[in-house]
Amino acid sequence: MLSAVGAAMAQARFSANTENYSFGQIEWKHPVTANFVVTNTGDRPLVMSDVEPDCACTAVQWTQDPIAPGEKGTLSVTFDAEALGHFQKSVTIFTNAATHPIYLKISGEVVREIKDFSKTHPYEIGGIRLDRNEIEFPDVQRGERPVLQVGVANMSGQPYEPVLMHMPFYVEMKSEPQVLQQGEKGVITLTLNTDRLTDFGLTQSSVYLSRFTGDKVGEENELPLSAVLLPDFSGLTENERLNAPAVSLSMKDVDMSVALAKKNKARQDIILTNTGRSPLQINKLQVFHRAVGVSLKKSVLQPGESTRLRVTVDKRNITKQRRHLRLLMITNDPKQPKMVVNIKL
Repeated sequence: MLSAVGAAMAQARFSANTENYSFGQIEWKHPVTANFVVTNTGDRPLVMSDVEPDCACTAVQWTQDPIAPGEKGTLSVTFDAEALGHFQKSVTIFTNAATHPIYLKISGEVVREIKDFSKTHPYEIGGIRLDRNEIEFPDVQRGERPVLQVGVANMSGQPYEPVLMHMPFYVEMKSEPQVLQQGEKGVITLTLNTDRLTDFGLTQSSVYLSRFTGDKVGEENELPLSAVLLPDFSGLTENERLNAPAVSLSMKDVDMSVALAKKNKARQDIILTNTGRSPLQINKLQVFHRAVGVSLKKSVLQPGESTRLRVTVDKRNITKQRRHLRLLMITNDPKQPKMVVNIKL
């Protein structure tokens, strides 16, 4: 009887990172996209059965597979920017989390020429504004050449040449235009040459925005750059996929804040299990901050076998720079070749 009551109370819950996404000023006839992050904070799978925009000027895409409890999905809203002026649009979301629909909104102003770059280029380095403060290429396989753009706006009082210093040999850079006058914007286009990456997993470095001729490198103009090279499973047969290994972690987010409030060093054990039908190989295990340590008891797991993955954090080695408090695992699971564990302090 108690189990029946518990099952009846189980419910999916919809939570978005924001209810109103403001674009600020956007350029006329240049479509923009708002990416909402949806989290299931309930205890049964969340299903977004339908999403309806209130205007033909918007298009939507969303995670249509069930979102497990504690997991995240996405909902992308693209606005065509065909009409000048202020706008506020909404999308109606139908879910199994509530009997009534849920509404998310986008707003902004379409202009012929952008004067306010605070929304479109929110990161300021000297008199230069950027639309990102970290360069993170999408996950790639050998032979691919993904392209990523960094938006640049010149708010200084003199002509500016967009340049990223200390560019690694596996990335090619091109700036358009080559010189920005005051108040102008441009893009730095970066192309990743995956044939030059030496190993699977994460390759990372730092590049530095040159703010003026003869500028030097430092923390204030640093842009972390990263790329993850994954194994290629495209040649697997259907039978090999059916009988492949499958990795499962008991947790993907580790909260050390309570433990580290009382002592300098804390640890958390994660149970790693092979739920597939063939041996699971942990090809690489990487950490990227000297405050984080990791140990793995076994790197090969037979079907049904589990092992302990231990994460340790020493807060004496933690500085203000916390971008890389995570660990990355590369496996031979074709569905999840990359697993990331995030660490919260």
